[in-house]
Amino acid sequence: MCGRLTQYRGIHDFVAALSMPNPMVNTTGDLPFERYNVAPTTQVALLHMDGDTLRADRVRWGWRPFWAKDRAAPINARVEKVAHGPFFRNAWPHRAITPIDNWFEWVDEGGPKKQPYLIRRKDGAPILCAAIGQFPAEEARDDDGFVIITADSEGGMVDVHDRRPVVLSPELAREWLDPATPKERAEQIALLQGEPTEVFEWFRVSRSEERRVGKECSQGV
Repeated sequence: MCGRLTQYRGIHDFVAALSMPNPMVNTTGDLPFERYNVAPTTQVALLHMDGDTLRADRVRWGWRPFWAKDRAAPINARVEKVAHGPFFRNAWPHRAITPIDNWFEWVDEGGPKKQPYLIRRKDGAPILCAAIGQFPAEEARDDDGFVIITADSEGGMVDVHDRRPVVLSPELAREWLDPATPKERAEQIALLQGEPTEVFEWFRVSRSEERRVGKECSQGV
């Protein structure tokens, strides 16, 4: 996953897709985000639990443990290693969902510049990406941040990129967020129960079309 995504809808649309009955604290605002090409290190709307309360916060895309200050903060974590490697050990218990409308990849097709592709769900529903990190509680902290968990691509998506986000169904996303879900079960969800590539579609867009197409896809055009 190269690292560009779209959040066009507002947080209430994403929460409706998640179908969570919990009370919510929302610090992201009530209007559509209208962000068509979101870059790493920027603030991204994120859903996570604080006890029984669902929180919607803007959190920096990228995270590293306190002892790795000399390293760049990664934006993704490989599902094969994330539950057991030392780098993400402190973040692994803190699960979140990054709700997006679609994401972009760039493919070297032999031209002077890489060709952008847009990837979205075929049914037009929000994409619920599994994430981990450190999130704000009462007040935001300088070292808050998150990473999106990724898995190997399959089928034709391999031609676009060899990695893709671990995307969860609403039912599994609720289980992923639930603090009562054991770590072992969370690992099983991420490793084995992400949405298959058949759920998605992808197509070329021109660089000048990235913003327009991202908006139209998010609106279901």
